[in-house]
Amino acid sequence: MPAENTVHTIPALTVTKLGAHIGARVEGVRLGGDLDAATVATLRRALAEHKVIFFSGQQHLTEDGQYEFAQLLGSPTTPHPTVTSQGVKSLAIDSERGRANSWHTDVTFVDRIPKASILRAETLPTYGGSTTWASTVAAYNSLPAPLRQLAESLRAVHTNVYDYAAANVDPDSDKRAEYRAEFQSTYYETEHPVVRVHPETGEKALLLGHFVKHFVGLSSNESQALFRLFQDRVTRLENTVRWNWSHGDVAIWDNRATQHYAVDDYDGQPRRLTRITLAGDIPVGVDGTPSTVLAGNAEHYSIVEVPELLAS
Repeated sequence: MPAENTVHTIPALTVTKLGAHIGARVEGVRLGGDLDAATVATLRRALAEHKVIFFSGQQHLTEDGQYEFAQLLGSPTTPHPTVTSQGVKSLAIDSERGRANSWHTDVTFVDRIPKASILRAETLPTYGGSTTWASTVAAYNSLPAPLRQLAESLRAVHTNVYDYAAANVDPDSDKRAEYRAEFQSTYYETEHPVVRVHPETGEKALLLGHFVKHFVGLSSNESQALFRLFQDRVTRLENTVRWNWSHGDVAIWDNRATQHYAVDDYDGQPRRLTRITLAGDIPVGVDGTPSTVLAGNAEHYSIVEVPELLAS
């Protein structure tokens, strides 16, 4: 009796929207450095549209594989401008050294803000430990016209003197104290437009988060009041998506169009994820004025990427 012919089918890549303004789940792709150009282009378009995209079932992915995949999407940065003791390819997001339970966009205290981050789950608590992302594009779009005009006219100074990952944990922890000292070992201060123009999509996004020190030309009290006004738009629930991590999950977010918050609700259990960031451009405001460095040189951290317009 002749053997039956066996047909192996490869599932098509699918992108499932998770919310009106942010978030999508991607299925039918095995992440790694061997993806074809068409698949990479699809992922880039999905990221631009949905701001953060999630992949499940990626248990095969190692740190090297994560790095090789990152290279398909852009130029990986060094792990961090100041935290350099944890490795040469990736930054460990490790609860032993702190918890980033505060809304932020990654590394806004330098001029060359990363364009994207790729986060892979390694060790997870038995409950809690989810991450929430917010669309800063949706936040800008939700502003009434007078507040849009105000935001577009403002510039803000960002600095790394605030160690977000150690701010709300035991200050007596040796590991956390060491991390705080390393985080602040070189002082950075950069002036950014409060509204930046996305270099690939042309969308306008609020550039804020907890690294903001003050608004240029305003007092501390005035800066705090305006920061709260605009930041509250970012974190409105309808502008957010929350991901409950499972082993083998990977998240990629557009750092030029989002903020995120790691929820500290896992009672001291270990939690470790591996992050690789991709080089970005220098933000430009609506009036065409770029960000300016006030202190610190980030050339060792990252190149300045020349943005590519997305293919339609």
